[in-house]
Amino acid sequence: MKVLIVGRLEGHITEASKIAIARGAKVAHVNSISEAMNALRSGQGAEVAMVDVNLDVGDMVSQLENERINLPIVACGIGNDSNAAVDAIKGGAKEYVPLPPDPELIAAVLEAVSQESNAIVHADPAMKQVLAFADKIAPADASALITGQSGTGKELMARYIHVKSKRSTNNFVAVNCAAIPENLLESELFGHEKGAFTGAVARRIGKFEEANGGTLLLDEISEMHVRLQAKLLRAIQEREIDRVGGTQPIKVDVRIVATSNRNLEAEVKNGEFREDLFFRLNVIEIKLPSLRERPQDIPVLANFFAEKYAEANGVDRLPIGTQAMDLLRSHAWRGNVRELENTMHRAVLLAQGNEIGTEAIVLSGGGQDEVASVAATAAAAVRENGAEPELADGENPTKGLVGRTVAEVERDLIIDTLQHCLGNRTHAANILGISIRTLRNKLKQYNEEGVPVPLPGEG
Repeated sequence: MKVLIVGRLEGHITEASKIAIARGAKVAHVNSISEAMNALRSGQGAEVAMVDVNLDVGDMVSQLENERINLPIVACGIGNDSNAAVDAIKGGAKEYVPLPPDPELIAAVLEAVSQESNAIVHADPAMKQVLAFADKIAPADASALITGQSGTGKELMARYIHVKSKRSTNNFVAVNCAAIPENLLESELFGHEKGAFTGAVARRIGKFEEANGGTLLLDEISEMHVRLQAKLLRAIQEREIDRVGGTQPIKVDVRIVATSNRNLEAEVKNGEFREDLFFRLNVIEIKLPSLRERPQDIPVLANFFAEKYAEANGVDRLPIGTQAMDLLRSHAWRGNVRELENTMHRAVLLAQGNEIGTEAIVLSGGGQDEVASVAATAAAAVRENGAEPELADGENPTKGLVGRTVAEVERDLIIDTLQHCLGNRTHAANILGISIRTLRNKLKQYNEEGVPVPLPGEG
């Protein structure tokens, strides 16, 4: 995790830095927003910025948006100044942290914003075999292609390979090819010169240069436009890139790791993906099994997430009941580990009594399967208790769904989740267990139907 501290933080810089470093972060410090922007443009990337609330947080957020730099902002200020906190959040900060910094609070915020972890929790032989293969190929410099269904942990595996590689002391830089519009992705990858296009107010270093000496993850590369694939192929072959608007090629030394939840060979046959690029990327392929194919991981992961979210939400850590665990084991898990994580997060919040029972396990899967899963949860609770499951107010948990279409329930769930994520499309898609492309298509449909959709960054 790389943290950029911006401002003086009223003399608490040293303490905040020590806390972040103790949590495994690499910390850089600048005094002003202009210095921060110059650092980011020059390739000194970060995964989160902690900004002094006395600086103009909104101005920094606007500059980041105008220059298409994706960086979450955490505002920091003295004490619990509610006005400062509100202004910072309105300005676009994701969180507000009072100073002097509390170690546990900063740790929680950094984890929530960066969502970074290199640990791969597992117990199933199928996953042990995959990790053994990853350990074997990690020290090499060959390109790697990680394939698997959505939610299986492809980015986590990419980070694991980087940590185990000879490049581990250098940058790991991730680019989500599905989350960045095609007309902006070229600049994101290769950088641009000042004046190269409208909005290019200064030279900006791209992800290739930022990852120089380290690892560059091209997440969901199947979403990349064929035109840009040609430029990417040249960069990999020649180990040099051209900034947008630039006149001189720039040498780079990066290891490429790509991920895809699609069958790239089929994409090649359909003309959607270049065959020569496929072979360049597919020197080593790591296939991640679906959660259904690694059943022994279900209880291990369920307990891991239950403990994680109990701590994150400040509630007691409860054991998972036998029948609740049986319900988890029998579910199809179309959304894989991501779906299980979301399910356990909900379960921690819904649990009553001295264990996590079936009444707290609200399964999902999308469409009719989601309704069927809720019904299955209710039925399991009936079998366990001999009576209809009840919520705190005595209502049946599925009563509110009766009379509504699946499309209506899905729409409200998506909009509510997006509002919860302050308009952040990527975070909302992760929570919902769907791809960013699916989410965008849904939001486009809702806009056309006249349904209000939160703008990016809105709460």
